[in-house]
Amino acid sequence: MAHTFFSRPVQPDTEGLLACIRREGTPRRVHNTELFLDAEVQAALAGRFGVAAEVSAGDPFLAEKVQAGLMHFLGYESVRCKPDGLQFPHNRSSVSDSASLSRIGGRSFVDEARGPVTSWAEFERYPWPDPKKISTRSLEWYETHLPDGMCVATGGMAHFCEYLVWLMGYETLCYALVEARDLVTAIRDRLFAFYREALALILSFPKVRMIWGSDDMGFRTGTLLSPADLRELVLPGHAMLARMAHEAGRPYILHSCGNLSAIMEDLIAGVGIDAKHSFEDTIQTVEEARRLYGDRIAVLGGIDVDFLCRASEEQVRARTRRTIERCMPGGGWCLGTGNSVANYIPLDNYLAMLDEGREYTA
Repeated sequence: MAHTFFSRPVQPDTEGLLACIRREGTPRRVHNTELFLDAEVQAALAGRFGVAAEVSAGDPFLAEKVQAGLMHFLGYESVRCKPDGLQFPHNRSSVSDSASLSRIGGRSFVDEARGPVTSWAEFERYPWPDPKKISTRSLEWYETHLPDGMCVATGGMAHFCEYLVWLMGYETLCYALVEARDLVTAIRDRLFAFYREALALILSFPKVRMIWGSDDMGFRTGTLLSPADLRELVLPGHAMLARMAHEAGRPYILHSCGNLSAIMEDLIAGVGIDAKHSFEDTIQTVEEARRLYGDRIAVLGGIDVDFLCRASEEQVRARTRRTIERCMPGGGWCLGTGNSVANYIPLDNYLAMLDEGREYTA
């Protein structure tokens, strides 16, 4: 079946997007936002719509040109940029990928039992990344080449809880919180110092208009660590980055999966997040989150990923319209998936969601 998407043109409007996130009134149109699109999705859509077709495969800025062109075509104001050098090596295993847009090399998963830093000896041997070696190459390209009206949203930032889990292994971390808390604290301090310096560098680029902290802290029924441990070991890091972002005039957006109801007041009143992202129907719908928190923070996305995978295009369009009507008034909501555009979401369902937002008129 042939589909025609995006008959209505969209002019990027970063200031309108930011005003929407700041809850400064109902926006003139639906704004889109997303944590990221899987690389396989970007490649498939760029090929389908002929985006950046003139860019040669050997172009050193191929990825940046494809992403900028694609996000502009799809109607986003921002591109995601994760500078090289933000990664902390950890133990992963790979399996084959059964998604329709299969990932070369398969999907990888963190070792839940044991990470690379489980003792003081391993702490001393670990190759801690140097924030002075972070590459700003992509940020520099976006600074001068983004289409008018577009901006950069940071990626790869603020994995405080995640890296405690990934560096120690979740099982090891749970024991260490009781038996080797000084080691856990030392890892935390390394993370805090690294991200403080990394964000100071990133904030020096004017086109960076939004800071996304990405840190999964929960599962379906609760938080991965106790609320008390999160308040001591994780949330101060987010508060530090939020303060830095606010001092530079940027909003601090938190992406975190899982049930965070036990720490939402901490995140809003203590950390000072401006927006929350990642919503799953089996935990909390974006409509419910907006009812509970929408007078204090923005809630972003919320079209459930499982729903997008299983629904028909007509169902996707109907739900998108319903969510817009419930969440758009007053601002503080942008259209997007509940998590990210994974390579197993049917492309036409994803495009139908965006197209419905583009065609919407109040």
